[in-house]
Amino acid sequence: MWGKAICERTFSSVNTLFCQYVAGYTGSDVTRRGRDVVAEAVWTLPQLQDLLDEWIVAGWQNRPHEGLRSPYLPGRELTPNEAYAVQVARAGYLPVPLAGEDYIELLPACWRAINDYGLVIGHRTYDCPELGPYRRKPSPVAAMRGRWEVHYDPYDLSRVWVRDQAGGGWITVFWKHLSTAPVPFGELAWDHARRQLAGDGRNPAEQEIVRAVQSLLQQAHQGPGKPGRPGRKTAKDRRVAARTTATAQPAWPRPEAPAGSGDPAAIPDEPPGPPEDKLADVVPLAVFDAREEARRWW
Repeated sequence: MWGKAICERTFSSVNTLFCQYVAGYTGSDVTRRGRDVVAEAVWTLPQLQDLLDEWIVAGWQNRPHEGLRSPYLPGRELTPNEAYAVQVARAGYLPVPLAGEDYIELLPACWRAINDYGLVIGHRTYDCPELGPYRRKPSPVAAMRGRWEVHYDPYDLSRVWVRDQAGGGWITVFWKHLSTAPVPFGELAWDHARRQLAGDGRNPAEQEIVRAVQSLLQQAHQGPGKPGRPGRKTAKDRRVAARTTATAQPAWPRPEAPAGSGDPAAIPDEPPGPPEDKLADVVPLAVFDAREEARRWW
């Protein structure tokens, strides 16, 4: 792999410039760590991610690098931010908005087998007619032992997206209990309800978890109950319900659901109104071509 050396060098820089200064640093071996690193591990993973992000923005991006030099200033080492500014000033910048499929590419991914009943993620079953040609068949990705690439939204478990290795694009696969629990919710509410049901050591069925999530969301809608009456929630229940309510509506453009998918969101609640007045034709502006502009200057 031609980029392996660059990746390894970057990892080494992050290790020596950032990681070794963090409390609880274990080092590459026992000779490079403190006496009691477990007692010093005071950062959670989200806190550590915030520290890393802050260091990248304030430190790494503003650190001169010997490999970044301008032909007009060969004796000066540039920072990544300075080198980027020079390139934008020379060639221009063309912002390209993300489409719905681009957001799907950025979602978390997992690999699952497609069976006769569909696929299972987190004790939830997803299925749609478009999966018919791929049931009980291995994917072309041999490295994943025949499993298929699936992307999902942790804040909305109503659907997942399977990469169509044969036809290209994505297959939108809906949760089989979507008609039973149409209110959007995420992994936080699902995992919380499942842990409550599994408290006695048993493995709850999918339908039981659905009813528990519905009860949690219904209690969140009704507000806190009074002591000794149904509807009383713990502090954990209130936090889960509040976060679920805050992320109920997706904030990114989604591709249209395929016909016949059974998505309740595709069925309008009210009949369509009168047609709107036709707008004037839009005359598009010319798109700035950064490469062509650079050739003019060179």
